[in-house]
Amino acid sequence: MVNRRPQLELIAPAASPVEAAAIVAALERFMRDTAPSLAPRAELDPWVRAAMLEGVARQGPGDESDPWINT
Repeated sequence: MVNRRPQLELIAPAASPVEAAAIVAALERFMRDTAPSLAPRAELDPWVRAAMLEGVARQGPGDESDPWINT
């Protein structure tokens, strides 16, 4: 999963390291508290799930010749 959270960085040079850490922590807490909730995960049909798992477990396309291109 891709991390889409912005990287926070304090640019003001006048802040002490403790103040900078407090500001970054407050911003991260605000982002976590106001983030949209995740949508509920939809249940897959058991046949669709089995087909997806079978498709992942198959051998690669290089192992068989393509019936449309055989000449």
